[in-house]
Amino acid sequence: MKTVALLIFNEVVPSSITGVVDLLTGANKYMERAGQPMAFCLEMVSQSLDTLHLAFPNQQIGHKTFQHAGHPDLIIVPSFSVGNMEPVIVQNMAAINWLEEMHTSGSEIASLCVGSYFLAEAGLLDGKEVTSHWAAADDIQKRYPRIKMKSDLVITDQDGIYTSGGAFSSLKLVLYLIEKFCGRETALWISKMYAIEMDRTSQAHFAVFMGQHRHDDKEILKAQEYIEQNYKNEIAMEDVSSLINMGQRNFIRRFKAATNNTPFEYLQRVRIESAKKAIEMNHKYLPLIMEDTGYTDLKAFRTIFKRITGLSPMEYKKKYARS
Repeated sequence: MKTVALLIFNEVVPSSITGVVDLLTGANKYMERAGQPMAFCLEMVSQSLDTLHLAFPNQQIGHKTFQHAGHPDLIIVPSFSVGNMEPVIVQNMAAINWLEEMHTSGSEIASLCVGSYFLAEAGLLDGKEVTSHWAAADDIQKRYPRIKMKSDLVITDQDGIYTSGGAFSSLKLVLYLIEKFCGRETALWISKMYAIEMDRTSQAHFAVFMGQHRHDDKEILKAQEYIEQNYKNEIAMEDVSSLINMGQRNFIRRFKAATNNTPFEYLQRVRIESAKKAIEMNHKYLPLIMEDTGYTDLKAFRTIFKRITGLSPMEYKKKYARS
């Protein structure tokens, strides 16, 4: 069972707490009915017990201060109203410092909507691809130039740090976490019960690449589609550029402008996302997964996998594969 701490502060948007509670307790109920142990132990954590009071009479959810919260497995930072961020940041520096300390101790941390400000202020997003509410994207990038803002993405997941898009789209991240920790079947049940649309493909982790289709370059969209359909095979980018009647240098420039990745980086991300899902299903040995996702060199596969996910394939398997 994973201990999940919901960060509480006075400026919090209540729905970004209650929605998380509904989905995670719903997942627990589903697991219990399926004869499996409950997956999540929920608690609220804040600087003081006098902070905003939220009552959940039908769930056993405690309220602790930072000093007594221990080391949660996962901390979820909810949203606050989009507007003047400076006072919110200043008033919650104790929470921001706590997040930095907990991550150093091994806690994973997820932000909902503009909760990403807290993670950025703690330095947890430096060098990472990040998403947030579209209305705050430019401000976040300006304040924290070391992050890589991807405002078109719904979800990002890197090195135990998760961010999500604006408002209620952030519930997709909660659904993503349920699938990651409980499996696809549980996430599908929750998506139906709470009417949250799952991604159109079976790979929830592929949301990053679904977001990169939101541009108007039709030739690059054709190239993306070709890569996504043929990533298991050896792909020469010269052939892809020829397929859309474009010179290679121009192809690389336009591909990067449209997707924020070079064609080769895009191919690697598609392959690794496919490998991650196969590892989570736990139906095949790693060498077979490697071959199925277009790699022939195990060392190169491990290197690229760790660069993108922050874990080696075996570490990822131990952490996320179904038993």
